[in-house]
Amino acid sequence: MKLYNTLSRKKEEFVPVEEGKVRMYVCGPTVYNYIHIGNARPMIVFDTVRRYFEYKGYDVNYVSNFTDVDDKIIKKANEEGVPASVISERYIKEAQTDMEGLNVKEATTHPKATEEIDGMIDMIQTLIDKGYAYEVNGTVYYRTRKFEGYGKLSKKNIDDLSAGIRIAVSDEKEDPMDFVLWKPKKEGEPSWPSPWGDGRPGWHIECSVMSKKYLGDEIDIHAGGEDLIFPHHENEIAQSEAANGKPFAKYWLHNGFLNIDNVKMSKSLGNFFTVREISEKYDLQVLRFFMLSAHYRSPLNFSADLMAASKNGLERILTAVGRLEDIQGTDGELTDAEQEVIAQVQDLVKKFEDSMEDDFNTADAVSAIFELVKLANVNVNKESSAKLVATVKDTIKKLCDVLGIITEKEEELLDSDIEKLIEERQAARKAKNFARADEIRDQLAAQGILLEDTREGVKWKRA
Repeated sequence: MKLYNTLSRKKEEFVPVEEGKVRMYVCGPTVYNYIHIGNARPMIVFDTVRRYFEYKGYDVNYVSNFTDVDDKIIKKANEEGVPASVISERYIKEAQTDMEGLNVKEATTHPKATEEIDGMIDMIQTLIDKGYAYEVNGTVYYRTRKFEGYGKLSKKNIDDLSAGIRIAVSDEKEDPMDFVLWKPKKEGEPSWPSPWGDGRPGWHIECSVMSKKYLGDEIDIHAGGEDLIFPHHENEIAQSEAANGKPFAKYWLHNGFLNIDNVKMSKSLGNFFTVREISEKYDLQVLRFFMLSAHYRSPLNFSADLMAASKNGLERILTAVGRLEDIQGTDGELTDAEQEVIAQVQDLVKKFEDSMEDDFNTADAVSAIFELVKLANVNVNKESSAKLVATVKDTIKKLCDVLGIITEKEEELLDSDIEKLIEERQAARKAKNFARADEIRDQLAAQGILLEDTREGVKWKRA
């Protein structure tokens, strides 16, 4: 299996730190709002990477954090007049709802930054003791130039980096390139006691600490969006390797950017979409299928036309599986012709695996599934042997599962069930339990039932 390692800028053979096991850390979202479709890409991509390792028999320890203390969270909390924890807990739940809709598997551990403060203080103290960090007026800075390998991930030369690029210039710093490990308390912000005074951690330290705690000093894979290469992942390497005295991660995987109609996604341009907004127009399985239609390192363009094409492609696969589910097949042994079909199935499984083992080329893996569907449509019918039907059907379903594509049909809600849920929603609204009312609306929307509140009452229709 070959992985493209951002650290070396080339494909490398995957050799785990510990045989048969994969320790994998994926940077999760900052929870101040609903996750957007840019957040969804690494969630889907690296969930698929995890699924493939598990398919190949590896024991995967998959850690993905929630950043639940941050300037944006604090700003939103102050706007609403609530503690920051209210905002972060709300959007952690919303993120989990969206991840479930995207069929992203639950992480082995989902640590939260606010629950790992003691570990961050310990690592910061270690860095101070080793001479890699220093404190000024309650702020602790990392001495970037002291770490000889700084820039090895991003391939940036420290002398060429200007202080204005995402790095605040401060007269307190020994060097403009030094970055914050701990910041002192400000009015209206959450804080924790530390040897340097009450305050809160900088952004980068949390991932170094959580990775060490849940995966160990040296891990196999660290992953995230390419926007995290610098400064976040570069700073993680500097912190972790200086504190632990060992290489941090063997392989660094980064997914490409997502554009909207060939333009970078931006709130100011009005082309910014949350996963929740997309779920109102499409089944989130379509979004997942779309995300896997391109190689993860390639830039990906989101558009209505491409989503429509993904919807059609997914339906082609699901229709084929549904047809195979309905075919009983006949008793008896495989014919020579059927054995030839099974040989072709095995060839396509190899094509799928070869694609995935070439730096997780999901685009080619999807192509292999389409070839399987075509093979099934041409060669499998009610006259086929039950053995052939089962082999083809189970193979398509198994490979789809590796990609996180759900092939089981959901039972369709009956009209009476819908009416009961609408009545429950109305009762919840009357009791001012708006969270439950919204949950019911989302539940129905996920199953293709759209509600409309009118003067005459609630009306519903199937999407």
